[in-house]
Amino acid sequence: MLTYIIRRLLFLIPLLLIMGFIGFLCINLAPGNYFDSLRMNPQVSEETLRIYEEKYHLDKNVFIQYFYWISNIFRLDFGYSFTYNQPAFQVLYSRMFNTFILMLSVLIFSWFIAIPLGIYCAVHQYRFSDKLFSLLSFVGLSIPNFFLALLLLYFASITGILPTGGMHSVAFDDLPFWARQLDLLRHLIIPTVVIGTASIAGLQRLMRGNLLDVLRSQYVIAARAKGLPENRVIYLHAVRNAINPMVTIFGGSLPALLSGAALTEIICSWPGLGSLMLEAVMQQDLFLFAGNLLMTGTLLIIGYLIADILLAWVDPRIQY
Repeated sequence: MLTYIIRRLLFLIPLLLIMGFIGFLCINLAPGNYFDSLRMNPQVSEETLRIYEEKYHLDKNVFIQYFYWISNIFRLDFGYSFTYNQPAFQVLYSRMFNTFILMLSVLIFSWFIAIPLGIYCAVHQYRFSDKLFSLLSFVGLSIPNFFLALLLLYFASITGILPTGGMHSVAFDDLPFWARQLDLLRHLIIPTVVIGTASIAGLQRLMRGNLLDVLRSQYVIAARAKGLPENRVIYLHAVRNAINPMVTIFGGSLPALLSGAALTEIICSWPGLGSLMLEAVMQQDLFLFAGNLLMTGTLLIIGYLIADILLAWVDPRIQY
């Protein structure tokens, strides 16, 4: 396993290099650049712009730009964000922490509801509760995230129960510690529910189907024939094998959450990597866009690696 992990981590390097270059190439192929908007400002001289271009090698071709940028990455120098007038790493670090909080909240919310719900529906197959939850799961899969977000924000604006966007209240810094945590949780509710609804619906259906397949297996029939209690057969034997495919899906849920969180962050004004990516593209902030792409790609690959490790830990039959 250790050799497998090291090999996967080494394979991570060329993947990120290719991903970063594609980001550089895409942003350079777009017409214009960030300095075009600065040239419209009469307070910014051409000499100042020329100094910036020479300092960050923006007057060179895309291959030389990428070479200088990737060589500075090893010193945690992601370049300079012209939009925020500060190093890009500082902007990305703060936004990455915000996205991590949202992703962790969605994972806890969706998995701790979907797995028990899927088990319950499989055990009570074809009963009224199973049909009701199946109907709700189809509804959850059908509602687009942006539409659900707009509905919840409209409801929050009418009732005033929940905040209508952002991550903190205006007087957040003046609140005591416990009040700040409560304020953060209140702001997390709407984006968590929006992203987690589709995840719960899909995971619940998958867990139900996996457990139904396992319950029809020969070893489950043999365990019941031996007289083992039904709860022991289901929760000790069947669930343990039915959850293996869910562990693999866990790794794929990280990039899915990132893509789903991007639009939700924009609508809910959550200051994360998704909204930052859109802002970087709109402003053609080269280093901010490339660094954002590199960080999200790293999270994606590490997510799949964690899924493989967890799968080997859950199922001792699997060896790498």
